[in-house]
Amino acid sequence: MIRAELGDITKFQGDAIVNAANQYLMGGGGVDGAIHRAAGPELLEECRQLNGCKVGEAKITKGYRLPAKYVIHTVGPRYTGSPMDVELLGNCYKKVFDLAYQNDIHTIAIPAISTGIYGYPLGEATEIAVYVARTWLTNFPEADIDITFMCYDQRTYEEYQNWLGRIRVI
Repeated sequence: MIRAELGDITKFQGDAIVNAANQYLMGGGGVDGAIHRAAGPELLEECRQLNGCKVGEAKITKGYRLPAKYVIHTVGPRYTGSPMDVELLGNCYKKVFDLAYQNDIHTIAIPAISTGIYGYPLGEATEIAVYVARTWLTNFPEADIDITFMCYDQRTYEEYQNWLGRIRVI
């Protein structure tokens, strides 16, 4: 199942949340900072041992003080308008789903990756997110993963609802 919800990702009652992280995995602004603050200093300590994360890749940590058991950190691209942006953002979602599957995660909440300070246009980013999620679930029918796109504002929620109603995998 794939759905969109309006809410605070740090309050998600599920197996994992996704952090739209920077390459250093040391916390920052936006959702990254909120997740680090809510998880507590133990998250930063574990992240220090991961030696960062490349754009388009993902790494997993414990959730510590979060309701979610795990945090999957992924580094989205800074938007430049090139075709490489689409590939890198799509890879973020693929890597997140791969890690979820490998770690027996069945419920996951994902923010709108790269749409904040990284400047990715919301409509394009949500289209990619929904398309990759539907494609991944179609390619891995044995995966029992419920995906929630956790939206921090009404505009983001409406954009996800729009794409969830339009995109079908053939």
